[in-house]
Amino acid sequence: MLFHSSVFLLIFLPFVFCLFFFTNKFTKIDSKIILIISGLIFYGWWNIYLTPLIIVSILFNFSLSKLLIKNKVHSKKKILFATIFLNIIFLTIFKYLDFIILNINFVFNIDLNYINLPFPLALSFITFQTIAYLVDCYDGNIKKNTITEFSLFIIFFPQLIAGPIVSYNNMLPQFKNLKNRFINKQNIFLGLIIIFIGFFKKVVIADNLSLIVDDGFLNHNNIDFFLAWLTSLSFTFQIYFDFSGYIDMATGSALLFNIRLPKNFDSPFKASSMINFWQRWHITLSNFLMNYIYFPWLKSLQNISFSKTMFVTFFVFIIAGIWHGPSWLYVIFGTLHGIGLIINHTFNKYFVFSLNRYLAWFLTFNYVNITLIFFRSKTIDASLNIIKGMVGLNSSQLKLIFDKGLFLILIFLIAVIITFCFKNSNYLVDNYFNKKSR
Repeated sequence: MLFHSSVFLLIFLPFVFCLFFFTNKFTKIDSKIILIISGLIFYGWWNIYLTPLIIVSILFNFSLSKLLIKNKVHSKKKILFATIFLNIIFLTIFKYLDFIILNINFVFNIDLNYINLPFPLALSFITFQTIAYLVDCYDGNIKKNTITEFSLFIIFFPQLIAGPIVSYNNMLPQFKNLKNRFINKQNIFLGLIIIFIGFFKKVVIADNLSLIVDDGFLNHNNIDFFLAWLTSLSFTFQIYFDFSGYIDMATGSALLFNIRLPKNFDSPFKASSMINFWQRWHITLSNFLMNYIYFPWLKSLQNISFSKTMFVTFFVFIIAGIWHGPSWLYVIFGTLHGIGLIINHTFNKYFVFSLNRYLAWFLTFNYVNITLIFFRSKTIDASLNIIKGMVGLNSSQLKLIFDKGLFLILIFLIAVIITFCFKNSNYLVDNYFNKKSR
């Protein structure tokens, strides 16, 4: 079930909304149970046969988290490492096993059969979110938990598909007060506006830009200068409007139930450096990488130096790359972002002058645009052909052939204008809650 589908918008979401508040007002049923069951239905809609896997994962991780919370339990560190390892193995089996077999076949020139396991919905997000939860239990940041609240933390349907990656301590206070909350007209009004904005981003902008992108990447051989740039820029805007549109619909859906999800985007294409870009793009992923991989890794080192921090930064972003999918192209994407951050940090450390902010923005945006070519491509050759076209090394053999060519160009221009001339949709949420807290 997708957020922009008619099943979700016209049936599932209104039904869960009515049932949730009816339960709150007229029954003694814990409304968290309604959201948990709704999450399982939402999850099972994708593939009902995989639903038991998420239930087993919830029960398994909750049981071991109870051991991590108890201070008197021996070998807490071993329990933590074992639990994290098993979660990663679980993710690897379903997401990366065929990729591993592919590379084994290539290196050893053999022909092992692929497993072709179905990929459970949102397993990457669930794995990161669970790991963060387990580490917080180990560190003593989570003092008490219940199976109901942990289940809702994992299976809460607005943030299940594509995040944002939320923290338990951020969500717990909101979950605890659900029974005492009733319909908030302002939250509903704001939530519906955010859902509409997200729907517009996804369906009107991203899905139409995908027509340009699909055509360009399909016909990447000898793509000309104009189409190479149009293709690469269209995908850069497509992935932003697609992903941020989903996040907006998640944020708006959660607001209907009086729950506020954390910000995940902050006009990232206005960033003036790679450091600034990752402070604005997929913010909750950046926070996870920093708090649960980068800082713990640095703390494990005996002597911290600039070169060591850059080494850790580089490999953290390789991890971020492969997390996106089982392909070497995602590794290249993560590697390029790691290199970009190293260059950024090195420049800040060793040079006393700063670039003109427009030049800094121009360099940052175009670097990100190039890295996203590898993110979208199916092969290395496709990526290189697009890049060669962008620098004018290919002959002009393609034409932009669409029945609605002018319409698609108009959508592209609208995407550019919205990205650079308007405030992020999070501004509406932040502004509303800032006024409310005064």
